[in-house]
Amino acid sequence: MIITVTMNPAIDKTIEIDRLVAGGLNRIRKVEYDAGGKGINVSKTIRELGGESIATGFIGGNAGNTIATVLEEKGITCDFVTVDGETRTNTKVFESSGAVTELNEPGPTITAAQMERLLEKLSGYAKEDTLFILAGSIPSGVDKEIYAKIIRLVHEKGAKVLLDADGELFRNALPAGPDIIKPNRVELEEYAGYDYRAATEELLKLARDFVAQGIETVAVSMGKSGALFVRDGYEAECPALSVKAHSTVGAGDAMVAALAYAWNNKLDNDDTVRLAIATSAGAVTTIGTKPPTRALVDELMTQVVIERL
Repeated sequence: MIITVTMNPAIDKTIEIDRLVAGGLNRIRKVEYDAGGKGINVSKTIRELGGESIATGFIGGNAGNTIATVLEEKGITCDFVTVDGETRTNTKVFESSGAVTELNEPGPTITAAQMERLLEKLSGYAKEDTLFILAGSIPSGVDKEIYAKIIRLVHEKGAKVLLDADGELFRNALPAGPDIIKPNRVELEEYAGYDYRAATEELLKLARDFVAQGIETVAVSMGKSGALFVRDGYEAECPALSVKAHSTVGAGDAMVAALAYAWNNKLDNDDTVRLAIATSAGAVTTIGTKPPTRALVDELMTQVVIERL
């Protein structure tokens, strides 16, 4: 069973224009709305791959109700904690040049009682065959040690955790021992304190260090440079696939979804890697945060090249 935890979900509003004019009039060519937030994007992609998950976290107001309705219409089970205030709307402005400007609202403030209700839900789901996805930012009122707290909570019942966070959230969660992590190049560079673009060999060393510390799987997404995958006894590098890109937004979430789906279906190492690369590549061809179709993912899987290290 897969549980996605999205503490700061959003309505994703995607706007397409020719060129953004700051301080001037901008005429919009196309607008799309979708239920978003990293964990929710993961749930949507898992569903498209043919798997199932339960989406939880915090929602509030009309926007929150809309998110729950959209997910339920897609056949995704929801078990959110309802809070006061309005779930945020995140606006992404796409220009013809490929440039993206993101305007993210802060979202509602979470109380200690609401946080405790969520922790009770997660504890109730935790068991040996459960994988929790902890992904994305946290709203105001939530302690930045929360991911570490959740990892320890569900580990007590034998559950596993896939962590996809950055900055202080990522750093604070590592001592709790997440089972799978998916940092990208920039996040790893920040974590290591690099003030330059790290070489692949440096990223590989960091990934090996994480595995040596007890993390079972490390997937490092590197954008156009592909990705690295490190497990005990298995290391691979995969070049990025050549696809017609619309937006890179959601590509990392798609890889997380593929890793979770592969874990739940007990795929072997090579099949896990193929699925992760293909799902991530498929995501960049879609509009906004929509997941790729399973048919496209299957087609792209045949093009994945795995270079064993």
